[in-house]
Amino acid sequence: MKCYKSPEKDLQSTNLLEVCMALTVASQIFPREMIPAVLPLIEDKLQHSKEIIRRKAVQALYKFYLIAPNQVQHIHDKFRKALCDRDVGVMAASLHIYLQMVTENSSGYKDLTGSFVAILKQVVGGKLPVDFNYHSVPAPWLQIQLLRILGLLGKDDPRTSELMYDVLDESLRRAEINHNITYAILFECVQTIYTVYPKSDLLEKAAKCIGKFVLSPKINLKYLGLKALTYVVQQDPTLALQHQMTIIECLDHPDPIMKRETLELLYRITNGQNVTVIVQKMLDYLTQSKDEYTIIDVVGKIAELAEKYAPDNEWFIQTMNAVFSIGGEKMHSDIPNSFLQLLAEGFEGAKEDSQLQLHAVQSYLVLLEDENAVYPQKFLQVMSWVLGEYAYLMKNVDPEVVLASLHRILRSNATSETKAWIMAAATKIASRTTRSKTVDKLIMEFSTSLDTCMRQYAFELKHLYENKELMNKLFPVDASCKDVVVDASLSFLDGFVAEGLDRGAAPYKPHHQRQEEKLSQEKSLNFEPYGLSLSQSFSASGVTGRQSPTGLSLGSDISVNSTETGQKETNSLKLDGVKKLWGKEGYLPQKESQVEKEDNTKPALQGIAFVEHIVSNFPSQPEQEVTEPSEEEERKRQLASTLFVGLGSQSSISLMGKGDSTTQKFRRKSKTSETKNSEEHFSIQSIASPSLCPFPDALSRTQEPFQNNGHLRLRKVSLSSAETSESKVALDRSHSMPESELNETLLGHRLSLSSLFADSNMEVLQPSPSAQTVVPEQLSSMPCLSEEVAKHPHSEISELCGNKTLVLYFCKVWKDDSVLLFLFLANKSNSVLKAVNLKFEHTEHLKICENHGCHFATIEAQSIESFQTCVEMEGLCSSETLSGSISYLLDLDAHLNFSVTFAVLDYTRPMKMSTDEFGKLWLSTSNDVKQNLKMTSSQASLSAVLNTLQQKLKLHIVDIIGNEGIASCRLLPSVPCLLHCRIHAGMLLLWFRSPCPALPDCLLYQCQKVMEES
Repeated sequence: MKCYKSPEKDLQSTNLLEVCMALTVASQIFPREMIPAVLPLIEDKLQHSKEIIRRKAVQALYKFYLIAPNQVQHIHDKFRKALCDRDVGVMAASLHIYLQMVTENSSGYKDLTGSFVAILKQVVGGKLPVDFNYHSVPAPWLQIQLLRILGLLGKDDPRTSELMYDVLDESLRRAEINHNITYAILFECVQTIYTVYPKSDLLEKAAKCIGKFVLSPKINLKYLGLKALTYVVQQDPTLALQHQMTIIECLDHPDPIMKRETLELLYRITNGQNVTVIVQKMLDYLTQSKDEYTIIDVVGKIAELAEKYAPDNEWFIQTMNAVFSIGGEKMHSDIPNSFLQLLAEGFEGAKEDSQLQLHAVQSYLVLLEDENAVYPQKFLQVMSWVLGEYAYLMKNVDPEVVLASLHRILRSNATSETKAWIMAAATKIASRTTRSKTVDKLIMEFSTSLDTCMRQYAFELKHLYENKELMNKLFPVDASCKDVVVDASLSFLDGFVAEGLDRGAAPYKPHHQRQEEKLSQEKSLNFEPYGLSLSQSFSASGVTGRQSPTGLSLGSDISVNSTETGQKETNSLKLDGVKKLWGKEGYLPQKESQVEKEDNTKPALQGIAFVEHIVSNFPSQPEQEVTEPSEEEERKRQLASTLFVGLGSQSSISLMGKGDSTTQKFRRKSKTSETKNSEEHFSIQSIASPSLCPFPDALSRTQEPFQNNGHLRLRKVSLSSAETSESKVALDRSHSMPESELNETLLGHRLSLSSLFADSNMEVLQPSPSAQTVVPEQLSSMPCLSEEVAKHPHSEISELCGNKTLVLYFCKVWKDDSVLLFLFLANKSNSVLKAVNLKFEHTEHLKICENHGCHFATIEAQSIESFQTCVEMEGLCSSETLSGSISYLLDLDAHLNFSVTFAVLDYTRPMKMSTDEFGKLWLSTSNDVKQNLKMTSSQASLSAVLNTLQQKLKLHIVDIIGNEGIASCRLLPSVPCLLHCRIHAGMLLLWFRSPCPALPDCLLYQCQKVMEES
């Protein structure tokens, strides 16, 4: 504890050296639990007069953001202030934080694009002090970070990309190829140009830069060119055609790293016409490689290509055999599982499925004929399963031959796991035979085995083999995909359990509950700050991190009392005569009436879905060779003709990660019937927008609009667009911005360029003045909700997007068990709109439950059509944006884009419970977060604070006793979150707990925002 207290003390020192050392130590050794103790002190250092202190404070906050991002979300505005700091070092340190945040959520920082572009222009123009130059290159690492940020901001966004085209062109032009650091800048420029919305002249210049890299005689530059080519070939596959001979030479390069990068490039350009040659090159490389991670990576790629582009069944089976043989135990378990799933589920029809299965059986029987061959265990398991399921397809092969082959493997080098696979296969085959000598050998040999599992398999096989009718019923033909009804509740044991309880046996306790009880009986470190009131601090010292919060009160049952511990302590606090308020059973003086319990369903977090990105191709002319080819060159040309077939502009291009125009060989079809999952899935994604939408009060049933919700117009336009009018402040190289103006700028979330590098010799790049904002005419009648829907809490009906013809309005309705989104399409014109289509885009954390879009044949002039859908949160996040588009026909095709942000508070509801229920649920949950917050004069009482939190966070106040209170809420559908709070010495101590690991952090962040706003 002393090692943590020392930095906390040094942070308040007036000695600059001590403060610097404390900031360094805090960023290096402080764990997640200690961040709340020093966070307010480090926040204060952002206002320090010394640049080095501010820079180190930003670096410490960056480390805190990596460890616990939700604990520093409330100071995002201060990050913006650091970005416009007068000192270049402080600004550069803030870029680390912004690169991380933009990577996680680029849509929340589109408004900063102009600021990042202005900074890069200053850097590229050499306006920074010479101290930041490296080999005469101005701040190269700063350029690289800014280029990465711009690439993330401009992806799939033409308006944002338009702002950065000029600076990207200038960066590409100024970075001359004369030093290693400029190569890095050029590489980042190329990646950024191919990441943002494409522009033809920039793409042409980037392609020339890649060509210089690829054709360079230096191996490092050639590798850089291959890496850049691998990145951009998905968007411009013709680039690979221009350098096909160089790529062929790199296949024979002695450096294994060059070979691997070349194979990665070939993997990206694989299609149905060149798959056999590319896969063979990959297999040749694997036979020479001994690196474990390389083998794992390449065999996974080969398996993917084989399944997607296999020309025929025989080639597919032979290729997968090579994958299993080379990959062995190193390859990921998903590869054999996916292969077996493909065989079982099929891909086209019953006839095609049987042919593939027959090819597999024939192949494995041939392989097993070689008695001296040694195969990896995973390959043997695949063989066993396939032979057990589909050996009956070999009509001309006696099952005794198959059983003999399996028996031979069983007695040779099979592991315990493989033996289980083989015994299962032998049992299936035995069900289709009348009498087998090999089965008798298996039963006799393993009935006395020392391996208990093998002995059990042998006894099962013996009893089943004696009852053929039962055996055939248990092992029907080709039934691997049929549903098996499992009694997950083990109801057949209810009688046994009841008898045990009657005899006095203890009821079953889940693992987490046993762990909680064990922790509650042990001593642990006290992380509570010193200096609390004597009674509270003394009682809290005996409470572990998993104890009920009620134990923190005065007179708790776990207070240090000689009558309870059996130990006399002469220096202990005298509590005789003090009335007990809290006990193990809850609040002692009075019991609250029982209320309806809310179902607490444990969350099941869904895996993140990967979305494939499809971009346009930009063809260029291939270079021509005029020299007469030698024998070696002719061989390379022939190889190139097989590798790069299908990449011409007239051919159908099939790239990994892109839409494939050729038909996939094995298109899976599921034969399994999907079972309904009773568990509700949710997730939470963190978005770093300046403010999240507080949820309106559901208990009052009154209509309250969102506060600071940010759901105004979501359209982002360029600096010169006629749709916006933004006032820009000119840069002044000799005077810095006044503090008042800076604060106003930060409050508007718009960086003023005059504060960037105010002490440096930087030129000011003024944006062109924009035209006046086009204000659309309003309809005579505004959209409204029906009386039945309007009874529920809902947001105001606000304009989302629109033009002179069509305006889209939206409204969110918060029901007790769901969130509804209402969209209103208003035709403002005097013409009829035809073929109006509304579609939602796929999002990672939101799920459209009912309708993914709608179609209106017509929308009459000056009329309004409405559409509603239910939106669920599939993954835990602070907020997520639901995007979509509207298309319609008037004179020409028209298109509108829109987006609506859903916050976690949209999905929180009050959860009523008694004090007893609160205490029991508190002990049964294990994910918690603690935080100390400063209170203002207007937040003097705990009841006032809880009332504010109740309205904003949708809490149910369970009880308030003195300076302590407890409250609860739930995340839809039924994930509970509990809050214990306490006031001491002007500080509010918050303690959240929930079964969901991320929920306490999200609600703590919302609490911090509410406290700051109030």
